Amino acid sequence: MARVGIIGTGFIGRAWAISFARAGHDVVLWDGQQDAPANALAYIEALLPDLAANGLLDEAPEAVRARMSVAPTLEEALAGVAYVQESTFEDVAIKREIFSRMDALAPADAVLASSTSAILPSKFTEHLAGRARCVVVHPLNPPYVIPAAEVVPAPWTSQDTVDRAAAFLRGAGHAPIVMKRELDGFVMNRMQAALMEEAFRLVAEGYASVEDVDIGLREGLALRWSIIGPFETADLNAPGGVRDYVMRYRGVFDALFPSQQRRADWTGPVLDVIERERRARLPASELPARQAWRDRNLMALMAHKRRAAKTLGS
Repeated sequence: MARVGIIGTGFIGRAWAISFARAGHDVVLWDGQQDAPANALAYIEALLPDLAANGLLDEAPEAVRARMSVAPTLEEALAGVAYVQESTFEDVAIKREIFSRMDALAPADAVLASSTSAILPSKFTEHLAGRARCVVVHPLNPPYVIPAAEVVPAPWTSQDTVDRAAAFLRGAGHAPIVMKRELDGFVMNRMQAALMEEAFRLVAEGYASVEDVDIGLREGLALRWSIIGPFETADLNAPGGVRDYVMRYRGVFDALFPSQQRRADWTGPVLDVIERERRARLPASELPARQAWRDRNLMALMAHKRRAAKTLGS
């Protein structure tokens, strides 16, 4: 097992810590805010029993927690690491500064990964002597429940770094999305953006309520997409596979396309409608409890998927 450095211990950093420690790695946490690692560990200690109860730990919570420690300095956090996961603020200047320090302090063969969801790796690694070992590894939160994670290279990231990062993720139980080159939004945010744009448009133009749009995903498409993706969906939804699907249904999508070129003004009157309908269903004071409910449901879903993969195959 490897020694892993977690740099930045907010929501994403502490979630990665759980994922990597659960996989058997020794995880060292560091944060520029002195009390942040202790707060992260307190959160982790409270969460591990829920993961265990849902069958998402292969050992006792105490054993997973025992593999996590706090380093008082960045230099100590990076000593002897094979892999580093940076999860600091979404700010190019901050990323450039912390990657400069990490590149100087981490072992020369360590992979340096960033959790950024919106900044291209070329924006904060170009100046580094060790830029070939830098890559974005962007999760959906929380990564201890959702296995997909994007591996996004800069133009100068070596193939060896990409391969090692992807292999490390697979070894920790993740499902890496290995991009061939960097692109704004990566893969998951671009697909999510297309869906969110249509959702806003349907409400803004008066075709459906907020809840009905949510039902369409929650009780419809998402059920299928939780086990297969859009290309496999197409492949299975026509007798002759994906080519047959395109021949049968391309005309339907061609007809939709012109009406999908109008952007909804997300901050215009539609936002008042969406917020009003959401707050009617869920008062703001109940958001934290609902977030916890969401995470427990995700745990239960992942536990089911694990069981189903063993009995039905994947």
